[in-house]
Amino acid sequence: MSTPFPFTAVVGMDDLRLGLLLNAVSPAVGGVLVRGEKGTAKSTAVRALAALLPEVPVVTGCRFSCDPAAPDPRCPDGPHGDTPGEARAARMVELPVGASEDRLVGALDIERALSEGVKAFEPGLLADAHRGVLYVDEVNLLHDHLVDLLLDAAAMGASYVEREGVSVRHAARFLLVGTMNPEEGELRPQLLDRFGLTVEVAASREPDQRVEVVRRRLAYDDDPAGFAARWAGEETALRERIAAARALLPTVCLGDTALRQIAATCAAFEVDGMRADIVMARTATALAAWAGRTDVTADDVRQAALLALPHRRRRNPFDAPGLDEEKLDDTLEEFRGDEDPDPDGPEGPDDPDGPGGGGGQPPQGGPETPDTPAQDAPAHDDTPAPQESDAPQEAPPEPAGGQPRAGAGEQSPVRSAEPFRTKVLSVPGLGEGAAGRRSRARTERGRTTGSRRPRGTLTKLHLAATVQAAAPHQRARGRSGPGLVVRGDDLRQATKEGREGNLVLFVVDASGSMAARRRMSAVKGAVLSLLLDAYQRRDKVGLITFRGKDAELALPPTSSVDAAAARLESLPTGGRTPLAAGLLKAHDVLRVERMRDPARRPLLLVVTDGRATGGQDPVALAARAARLHAADGTASVVVDCEAGPVRLGLAGSLAGELAGTAITLDELRADSIAGLVRDVQQRSDGPREGHVTGDPRRAA
Repeated sequence: MSTPFPFTAVVGMDDLRLGLLLNAVSPAVGGVLVRGEKGTAKSTAVRALAALLPEVPVVTGCRFSCDPAAPDPRCPDGPHGDTPGEARAARMVELPVGASEDRLVGALDIERALSEGVKAFEPGLLADAHRGVLYVDEVNLLHDHLVDLLLDAAAMGASYVEREGVSVRHAARFLLVGTMNPEEGELRPQLLDRFGLTVEVAASREPDQRVEVVRRRLAYDDDPAGFAARWAGEETALRERIAAARALLPTVCLGDTALRQIAATCAAFEVDGMRADIVMARTATALAAWAGRTDVTADDVRQAALLALPHRRRRNPFDAPGLDEEKLDDTLEEFRGDEDPDPDGPEGPDDPDGPGGGGGQPPQGGPETPDTPAQDAPAHDDTPAPQESDAPQEAPPEPAGGQPRAGAGEQSPVRSAEPFRTKVLSVPGLGEGAAGRRSRARTERGRTTGSRRPRGTLTKLHLAATVQAAAPHQRARGRSGPGLVVRGDDLRQATKEGREGNLVLFVVDASGSMAARRRMSAVKGAVLSLLLDAYQRRDKVGLITFRGKDAELALPPTSSVDAAAARLESLPTGGRTPLAAGLLKAHDVLRVERMRDPARRPLLLVVTDGRATGGQDPVALAARAARLHAADGTASVVVDCEAGPVRLGLAGSLAGELAGTAITLDELRADSIAGLVRDVQQRSDGPREGHVTGDPRRAA
């Protein structure tokens, strides 16, 4: 077994280390989600934590790690009676992103259950992690149903496995740690709320600290055992402090003043539900125990709020987690009560054991190692901030020949209008892509539509089909009792139909014909609404813009809808309209994505008024580019942005070349009267083959 990197040798990352240590002191805090850019020691710190946890006594031979002093009366391996116990190290179990449901919760031997009536259960990762650490790297890339199962088990302290009427339950209490890179996609707010604490990490911008990181990493890579030995004293001291804090935790008093501060803080920040209040109370108590105190102070409440509330403040998927610290301080001061506010008192910032004075952090100097500065530099963001302008301005008309007027080739970015709920657009047919919420697909979850012979491990039994396959052979197999004689070739896998996520590729016209500020604001609002819809339906998204002389892949296909929204907000407009270039760029992107992920079906959304300028016969070039998508069978929708009393209908013609559908900005709204009328007409006429299903009208 390889030697882990010492936890006390991690440079900086104060919030990360504190969040992990608080969960080690009190697993009831509910775990920690670590958000940050790649290469910031997220995984290193989590793996190092397991070595600090105290040994756990377990019943000898129990696959579910029951405590000999209080064995689980419902343990599948029980009852244990007077079975002797043994001590072992706390486990660190990793959940791979591609794990199956059976690997997570465990698997039942359906053949033995049907033929012998035996609950033959093979434990999963939840059972392995009981009384230890369950670590999920890239938790935002885990399938939603697995995240739901994981968080349900963490909340209830038990895992339930149900298969065709056969039920198994076992204890599953563990310290849950998830890491994620927000650039690769966000977790849903409902799932974020299930993590007790969230910490943001970023690489330090201080040269001295970065030098120390490199120095320690190189020393560890050269001699892992020797490096760990040099930090053994600090590791032992920290391990003993965790054990002492655990022992002190039951004696910590959460007074009325602290409790009112917690409730007032959650109310002031308009946090949904009561989970935040409970997590803050547990975190503040753990902070007091970690500092060696038996009373919770206002500083404990403040630190608990900074760890427990930022990720619960999101009101929509594009909001960045954060907390207004000035508002937090005002709220705490208002409800301070009779507590001594003297900063130089025994629990002021000068106290090395207080949560504000470094008491929550393990030693940083190490043996013969100079201290390094604290890491608090925010992540660098190269995205330009959008510029606001309330004055409605119309873009100057393009001169003859399609050349932009000098000095007017580019307009500053315009803020998007408020997003709205859009109609559902889906790809026709039946896919087999990743689980999502947009288009019909064969999936592992959903309604049962039939049966087939299993390919590999049986995951979902079709009971009726299995009995039907086994019934004709009962006499030949010598059946003599009430039980059914079932063999492996009788088993049938249930085929299910659910929903898949698609690749939604946006092709947005940012040319001069779209540059009227009110018009572009409405267009951005529509695209933002579609992005929000893609987020909720678990799609991948990409963004192509075209203006001037060429098209640009502003955002390669990704699961991070937030990144697409940020690119959209900073999108400038102006110049000619190279519509053909935008469509050709989309064709190249989709060709590459089909090779990377053939199962994920694309949905092309072209946002334009249909005009094309530049070059010789730009309209014909755009039509030829559109026919390439039609030949590939790409499902397409053209969002018609044309405005004014006189409309040319160019977007409808483009949709015809794409063999897709066209929809106006007004019809895109879910509450659109025009869209409702067209939907009624479509239902009466029946769907037309080859066109995107939903509510948009067919192109003329």
